[in-house]
Amino acid sequence: MGVWELLLVGLVMLFGLCGVLLPGVPGSWLVWAAVMWWALTDPRPVAWWVLVGATVALFLSQVVRWALPPRRLQASGATVRMAVYAGLGALLGFFLLPVLGAVPGFLGGIYLCERLRLGRSGEARAALRTAMRSGGWSVLAELVACLLIMGAWLGAVFLG
Repeated sequence: MGVWELLLVGLVMLFGLCGVLLPGVPGSWLVWAAVMWWALTDPRPVAWWVLVGATVALFLSQVVRWALPPRRLQASGATVRMAVYAGLGALLGFFLLPVLGAVPGFLGGIYLCERLRLGRSGEARAALRTAMRSGGWSVLAELVACLLIMGAWLGAVFLG
């Protein structure tokens, strides 16, 4: 697979990561489709193992999402700005503290957004709790699964 095709797969994955944060966009399915596209065009066995791992990870994230309460983020006052802060925080945390950093990064991004908006620490913590109870945990579960898949793909491309 050429460099341009790998860049295209990476862009589809980034779009999928953004889609996890936006309602109505099938973000996790885009990430999986990008991995499948890569696995079908790359003849190495590691590509198929990454595809199998991606399938299992997305299946488990869907099971976790079904077990959690339904998303009601719009009712809690979640905005696109909050989603951007949360997504950037999770992405930054994922790479600064591999894998585990996505959770505090996501929470920190929401907290920072609300702290800048509301101005007080107590109100920002209360808004963070409300956002997470209103569906933030299901978004986080799906986002972490997609970040794991993207990390496995990056590892396979650069190290494999």
